[in-house]
Amino acid sequence: MIPGMTPPPPGTSRRAPAGAAVLRADVTEAIRAAVFEELAAVGFARMSIEGIARRAGVGKTAVYRRWKSKLSLVLDLLTAFAADGLPAPATGSLYGDVRALLEVAAHALRHPVASQVIPDLLVEAARHPEITDAVRGVLLDGQRGVVASVVRDAVARGELAEGADPDRALDLVVGPLYWRLVVVRDVRLPEGYLDDLAAAAVAALRA
Repeated sequence: MIPGMTPPPPGTSRRAPAGAAVLRADVTEAIRAAVFEELAAVGFARMSIEGIARRAGVGKTAVYRRWKSKLSLVLDLLTAFAADGLPAPATGSLYGDVRALLEVAAHALRHPVASQVIPDLLVEAARHPEITDAVRGVLLDGQRGVVASVVRDAVARGELAEGADPDRALDLVVGPLYWRLVVVRDVRLPEGYLDDLAAAAVAALRA
């Protein structure tokens, strides 16, 4: 007994304080896996917390204890996916960095999560302006940071002029790839496509 503390009455036990319950990692991972399966099966618009819980083999409460809605759940997964899938390259040259960035972005955009979820989220954002900022933050913030790092390094090496615009660089580098893989949904990239796209983006950035 800690000095100064009053013992509980006989026959009673202390209860853990509210909010002290530990969220089991295996349950969290099961829910995340279930989200991917549910998205692949029905898409974002028809996805439900009930369906996710059923696939994960848990109750709805287990899902709601971790995420307040299916949108917050999917945005959380996309945020983690974007952070893992788009590291900042450091090849020592602007072309090398752009080419590496395109390679990783192409892989990420062809992933089932991105190919299925991003178009659905954009549709939902158009229908519900209140989620536009959340979707934009997930899709752009990480990529902006990576491209800004590439531009900053290129300026330091003298490959780009001072004041080069990272947002313009993001449009030039990722925009065409996004259009082809996500909008047109043509995942077959011809041999040398990423090489040519990297060269064109670098030329445009230097213009």
